[in-house]
Amino acid sequence: MDPQKLICDSCCENNRVLWPRIKAVDICSIQPPPVVTPGGTIIPTINRYFYIVTEDIDLTNGVTLLANLFTDDNGDPVSEFKLFNPNGYVNLYINAVMQEGGAYKVTPDSLTLNPFNTTIFAGTPIIIESLGFQQM
Repeated sequence: MDPQKLICDSCCENNRVLWPRIKAVDICSIQPPPVVTPGGTIIPTINRYFYIVTEDIDLTNGVTLLANLFTDDNGDPVSEFKLFNPNGYVNLYINAVMQEGGAYKVTPDSLTLNPFNTTIFAGTPIIIESLGFQQM
């Protein structure tokens, strides 16, 4: 008879599951990783850009929105997005929902949304958040 079947039949009859033994480890014997203290202070810089969609945007073929459609935190028009490469990143929010990084591309002069079978309706807010870090 198959030994695996004997184990299964025995476990199934008693409604038990056999788990391998777990060995406890004394955490005092494990060395913690070294603490890295940076020299200096990291200063974040955050720029946000806002656009309220004025007419429906069909994303079937993707779309590019120019930077001059957006305003900054003060409501002033912008001519370009300030990006921080390599010490920063960009988040995109559409209707207050953060979008996946692969769904869009931001350059200093535009936001490109990749093709997707959907529509962004008029009145929807689009927010670009550009974060950069500088060591002082």
